[in-house]
Amino acid sequence: MGKVNLADSVRSIPDFPKAGILFRDITTLLQDKSAFNEAVNALADKYKDKKIDVVVAVEARGFILGGAIAHKLGAGFVPVRKKGKLPWKTSSVTYDLEYGTDTLEIHHDAIKPAAKVLVVDDLLATGGTVKAVTDLVKQQQGDIIGIAFLIELVDLQGKEKLKGYPVYSLIKFHGE
Repeated sequence: MGKVNLADSVRSIPDFPKAGILFRDITTLLQDKSAFNEAVNALADKYKDKKIDVVVAVEARGFILGGAIAHKLGAGFVPVRKKGKLPWKTSSVTYDLEYGTDTLEIHHDAIKPAAKVLVVDDLLATGGTVKAVTDLVKQQQGDIIGIAFLIELVDLQGKEKLKGYPVYSLIKFHGE
């Protein structure tokens, strides 16, 4: 079985969710067993020697990748959810989106101090969401070993908000 061109496995949808946006839909990659396996394996392999304790990921698409990567790494999985979705005591952070603000929460006891953390999400655009996640991890004194994305929209310069952290993106799209 040859390597899959992962970028070709991502569907591009113009003018979604609003005019002028080119949405990168990963559902086509996820439904292709070869592409999904290759993506998960490639992301997990990048961190296999880092002794990751927990993978932290944001709902909803981040959960799909984060859970699979945590399993491959033999690590725990910590969900970060939108406000009001977690059933226990939480820590929260409010951050700016491209089109408003949002609040993310994590259970207040989800990460042990000094735990080695890998943050995973499906897409790096402007970086606001994952910057908020790093703030939540730091509140719990986790040690962020890396931040991994399936896709990076390079022209939006999201990496700028994540300076000081090792960021890795499997697929990079330019010119959007």
